[in-house]
Amino acid sequence: MSIWKSKSRIVLAAILAFLLLQTSLADEHDHVYDEGNEVVVWMNTVGPLHNRQETYPYFQLPFCSGPYNIQHHHETLGEALQGMDLVNSGIPIEFKKNVSNKMYCEKMLASKDIEVLRYAVDNQYWYTMFIDDLPVSGVIGKGAEEEQQANNNEIDPHFKPLYLYTHKSFVFEYNGNQIISVNLKHGNPIELKYNQKSMTIPFTYSVEWVPTSVGFENRFESLLEADFFEHKVHWLSIFSSFMMVLFLTGLVSVILLRTVKRDFTRYDREEGLADFDRDLGDEYGWKQVHGDVFRQPPRLMIMSALMGTGSQLVILSGVLILYTILGDLYAERATILTAAIFLYALTSFVAGYTSARYYVKYGGRDWVKTFVMTASLWPGAVSLICGFINALAIYYSSSRAISFYTLLSVIALWIFLCFPLTLLGTIVGRNWGNQIDFPCRVNPIPRPIPEKVWYAEPLAIVTLGGILPFGSIFIEIYFIFTSFWTYKIYYVYGFMLLVFILLLIVSACVSIVSTYFLLNSEDHRWHWVSFMTCASTAGYIYLYSFYYFMTKTKMTGMFQTSFYFGYTAILSLGMFCMLGFVGHVAASKFVRKIYQNVKID
Repeated sequence: MSIWKSKSRIVLAAILAFLLLQTSLADEHDHVYDEGNEVVVWMNTVGPLHNRQETYPYFQLPFCSGPYNIQHHHETLGEALQGMDLVNSGIPIEFKKNVSNKMYCEKMLASKDIEVLRYAVDNQYWYTMFIDDLPVSGVIGKGAEEEQQANNNEIDPHFKPLYLYTHKSFVFEYNGNQIISVNLKHGNPIELKYNQKSMTIPFTYSVEWVPTSVGFENRFESLLEADFFEHKVHWLSIFSSFMMVLFLTGLVSVILLRTVKRDFTRYDREEGLADFDRDLGDEYGWKQVHGDVFRQPPRLMIMSALMGTGSQLVILSGVLILYTILGDLYAERATILTAAIFLYALTSFVAGYTSARYYVKYGGRDWVKTFVMTASLWPGAVSLICGFINALAIYYSSSRAISFYTLLSVIALWIFLCFPLTLLGTIVGRNWGNQIDFPCRVNPIPRPIPEKVWYAEPLAIVTLGGILPFGSIFIEIYFIFTSFWTYKIYYVYGFMLLVFILLLIVSACVSIVSTYFLLNSEDHRWHWVSFMTCASTAGYIYLYSFYYFMTKTKMTGMFQTSFYFGYTAILSLGMFCMLGFVGHVAASKFVRKIYQNVKID
């Protein structure tokens, strides 16, 4: 009986502890505090200033925590994938309670710990934390003063004066019972001497609460760098791109309408001639390849998988940008990544449907392999790149390393959601998609392709075709890169939506022009050319990433370099599929339109 009572007490104590924990954390989730409520300081990661992705758990460095140390598990899939490792600092902060220079922990450092901290300070390690979901960053320490460094240019690096900040000063701004902003200052630097055997360091903190009239809904505005993202150059570049697109779209439309109309007039006139007179006439142009233009493209299965993936990514990008604009997702940590993953899973139906519809339209029969390739193409490519990066993260013991349970969650999401939805889309597209209904019959023997000038060759068209789409997004790519690879919060998603629409329009126009140019030279290989002409923009984006890396960043080391070029490769691959799909769809509609209005014998 006594054993049963003791077990009951243990269970009751556990339940009460759980309820108390939920109560103490409820303030953080609804952002409403009563005076005296605990304000949790979640320590996140630490790493070199210029290597943003090279992050490590904060307490991997020899720091100490306060009396309260509640572990924080990942709340979302996005947090886990971004390597967030939130742990309670234990700093006892209470809402509206001022604190002046109070010690929250003391750490005994051995010689090895001192060397680790010296390395961190010397390499400009910064740490990040979250307080009431507000991001706060701070520096570990500082080197010698500039004047001292100027007078000691030949000083031994081992004996370089390095100082560790041991005091954190928090200034909270609040409005009513809600926290509006948090400012962090450092103080009380203590020198970390080379070859010092041991030392005891007290860590202290101060808290000051200041009322403000700023509303809770506007509290993130102070973290947004409007001077950078809303600079006149950004506005001017958007306006210039918009005017350029309007001009080029109008110009392309006029040229195509006049040229095609002239071709139709000439071909209609030739229809009234006798066979002998028609044979003596000039036979050239896009009408001569009518028997081959709707021929099945080579590598149909790969083309179908790329078309399916591209259609899914186009819809995913548009929906995600709109969702971010409407929901201000940038204000919540890792929410955009979490939303992107689940939206990708939900749009898998589109990939299957588009792929199967395209495959059936050109007479494909092995639809099962096409379905598997479509379902695996993008996840497989991303897995290969991220797998290599994750292996490096594990080797470096970085917080960026994806845990086994997170990996299982992603795999389960693909198996139980993406795969079935892709299969469902494939079945619908195969049975109810377009059948073979081309306006021109296909000749059994392909027409020989005549010789032409070098700039009319498919390789030249593809290489030159990506310049204009890249030019329309060049400025925005710079802002996106600067945001992603530095510590700026990208929030101008209205600009991104406008640039995204302009990019799709430019890509469609470029594809139509290149297709007409190719067909007019009596070359019927337009399928892959129309796809690759716009997809080549991804190559220019990746080339630009090399320029940006060498001239705009100070990244160092294999770890950060692999992250940079790996994630840029994923971006470029996504642009390759998206723009290739848009270009091929535009060219397909153009080709069908001109050939269905031509009288073919």
